[in-house]
Amino acid sequence: MFSKSRINEPVVKPLVQPEAQEAVEQKATHAATKVDSVISGISSPKHKASVLSANLTVVGNLNTTGDVEVEGTIEGDIRAHLLTIGEGATIRGEVIADDIVINGHIIGRVRGLKVRLTSTAKVEGDIIHKTIAIESGAQFEGSVQRKEDPLSTDKLAPVSK
Repeated sequence: MFSKSRINEPVVKPLVQPEAQEAVEQKATHAATKVDSVISGISSPKHKASVLSANLTVVGNLNTTGDVEVEGTIEGDIRAHLLTIGEGATIRGEVIADDIVINGHIIGRVRGLKVRLTSTAKVEGDIIHKTIAIESGAQFEGSVQRKEDPLSTDKLAPVSK
């Protein structure tokens, strides 16, 4: 019915043109989005595995806290968090990881919390594990020893080759 009169209200004029204000707001939103993406990248430490391709030969040891997928040839020891040995891969040395999936050929000792030999795996050496799975068709020549902490280096027999 009745409306309040706006005669006594002060007139507020914008200090910035509407187009310029909109551009400033877009830049602020863009900057906030960048910060959010950086923060989410920090909070989710999920990284892709490093891949050593089939045409790569490495002579020497590999040591990482990350994940590694080997498709080529390694002549040396490997230490990683998650280690996947591809079907065409060959490793000559000790393999140490929390989680090991073997599809290829390993000549040397294998130490892992979880060790899995797929049907295409061929291992010539000892396996020290907490849990192990061996699929039908996997080839294995060596001894198997269950340890509560297979990653510790105390009292291990020499590598059988």
